Amino acid sequence: MDDQTADHTDTLTNAAFDTATVRALEQPLLADEVPLMRMAASATARTILDVIDQEEWGETSLRICVLAGAGDNGGDGLYTGAMLAAEGLNVTAIAVGRTLHDAAYEAFLESGGHIYALDPANDIPGCPTGFPAGEAGQRLEHAIAFAGKAHILIDAMTGIGGTGALHGIPAAIASVLGRTVTPPRRLGLPNDELAIDFPFVVAVDTPSGIGVDDGSLPGAYIPADVTMMFGALKPCAMLPPASLACGNVVLVDFGFDVDDATPTVETVDCGYAQNALRIPLVEDAKYNRGVVGLITGSAQYPGAAVLSSCAAARSNTGMIRYLGPERAQNLVLQSLPEAVMGKGHVQAWVTGCGVPDTDHADTTDIQRTAISALLAHYSLTQDGANSEALAMPPIVVDAGALDLLPDHVPPQVVITPHAGELARLLTRMDAPTTREEVMAAPLRQAQRAYELTGATVVLKGAYTVIVGTDGNGGMRTLVCGRAPAFLATAGAGDVLAGIIGAMLAQRAQELIDDPTLVAETAAGAVYTHGLASAMAAHSDQHAWQTPHLYGEPKQDIAQSACGHPIIASDVIAALSSAFDLLNTTARYED
Repeated sequence: MDDQTADHTDTLTNAAFDTATVRALEQPLLADEVPLMRMAASATARTILDVIDQEEWGETSLRICVLAGAGDNGGDGLYTGAMLAAEGLNVTAIAVGRTLHDAAYEAFLESGGHIYALDPANDIPGCPTGFPAGEAGQRLEHAIAFAGKAHILIDAMTGIGGTGALHGIPAAIASVLGRTVTPPRRLGLPNDELAIDFPFVVAVDTPSGIGVDDGSLPGAYIPADVTMMFGALKPCAMLPPASLACGNVVLVDFGFDVDDATPTVETVDCGYAQNALRIPLVEDAKYNRGVVGLITGSAQYPGAAVLSSCAAARSNTGMIRYLGPERAQNLVLQSLPEAVMGKGHVQAWVTGCGVPDTDHADTTDIQRTAISALLAHYSLTQDGANSEALAMPPIVVDAGALDLLPDHVPPQVVITPHAGELARLLTRMDAPTTREEVMAAPLRQAQRAYELTGATVVLKGAYTVIVGTDGNGGMRTLVCGRAPAFLATAGAGDVLAGIIGAMLAQRAQELIDDPTLVAETAAGAVYTHGLASAMAAHSDQHAWQTPHLYGEPKQDIAQSACGHPIIASDVIAALSSAFDLLNTTARYED
């Protein structure tokens, strides 16, 4: 594979594009009469036939059902059904709208497929029309029962043109055959076995009912075991909770010119972590390797001071300065005798870990007082004017420090909330939000926080969403799903804050000069955090699974393991191994 092909493949599998961009990418090919619909159908049919062979299902007894919408997505499904019927399989299409794609419908009938219409006002040749409401209800019940008993269900009801919740017949079908709002539960292992419970669901381009561009689940939808995505990845493949509904993603390369297109969201791989690392030079001293100042922990939660300080110290920095109450200082020194107590010059700050929030703090809490005074230097006016704030060193604002955040700050301020903390922050800024709303639409809410504050946002979760400036007045969104579920443990956020602070400190002046690098650096820290946790847990589990590129050989993974439980300290202990792996990979690639 040459470098140009490798770069194209990397873009295809690590960047997702919104509906408008995909439509624009399609146009040159459609103008040249490239048969995209038949290419999509051929890939889908071949993938289904491969699964049939792999699972050794008896072809003569299989029942295949196509849920066909009125648009091009329905056409993709009908062409797929036609190709399967031509192979001798029993295929029935259920028309969920009033029309069908003419050429695809004709091909489907010619191949021996069967059609069943549900809308009494349909305009589908050969299908009954004008039947009464009672019969329409009976037909819908019969169709749902048939689809539910099918062995393979091809979901082609709505494609990338669908927005908002499903309604009408598609909603009725999805509410019975699928789920409503809540995401499916998935193990997240790289060699997950395909579901053998019937029906085996194959989604055409995107599962019906999900938010294609924002990753939401606005209503009833049909979770897929396999989603065939055409031309380019859509944001729903990367963004929770919809990403959990896509199952295993197979990407069909149509040859789109994606290299010059602007993605809506990008996934974070090891390259971000490698780029965030500053390899020490032989003439370096501890001060230019990065000094991290921490105002973390409290009398109530001194352990957060230890975790954040030790994580920063283990993340390629030259020195740690800690400020906090005496008990926390003693514990930090006990675990990290290299730490320096008290004020001094730093390249980056970490604040808030283990510091009580407004509702739980004494008004004289020394940590909150110190953090409040520090954050005041980062305050910007509405028009962004404040040269002192723009020149301040990068700072991580976590946990109890979030409610001390000024209204407007520069991009080198990195906030690291979980869903509940982000909801609280947004509500404080006159944008009332609940934790459930953040969980339902993390992309939308993280971008909202960026727009309101100007801070680089790291919204923590199984998929961590990172939003920062693109340098042109817009925003750039990254998603990292590297960590195993065992990382959901007390203190993990304190460790992450320390790692982010350390990586910011290594490149502090560079980040101040070019704020577009802040999100990338934070993303590299998030990836490193996930990698170290996976190594500590001996786990192959992670939320993001790189899509399989159709036509390429599948990676042969003999065995994968969920691993074992870990605590936050285990992640710190594994950081050295994680950095060693990242550095080794970088040297190999060079």
